Amino acid sequence: MSDATTTNLDDSQPYDTQEMVQEIAAGEMKAPKVDVAADYEAAKEFSVSEIDRTEEGAKAAEAATAPQHKIPQPEESSYKAESTGEPADFREMAREVNPLIENTSDSKAK
Repeated sequence: MSDATTTNLDDSQPYDTQEMVQEIAAGEMKAPKVDVAADYEAAKEFSVSEIDRTEEGAKAAEAATAPQHKIPQPEESSYKAESTGEPADFREMAREVNPLIENTSDSKAK
């Protein structure tokens, strides 16, 4: 027997797996043959259903993934600030952008 079938048996493997490895090592069971290429080809057949290959399936997929709510488009806004070097102009522009800015900065500037 090869060392590949006598791998370390620790508690991280399920009991059935440990038992199968021991039976293969003892020669009571044949090691399973794995054909990865054939399994991959078989799996590709199941990855897409027949209806998904039709136009009806494409429509169903589009309906299933469509947004549930209308998403508004952002409004274009353009702010063009001319450089004057005056702090009062900056404060006025800030108030236009955010009307919740308090007038406390005006009282400090005076």
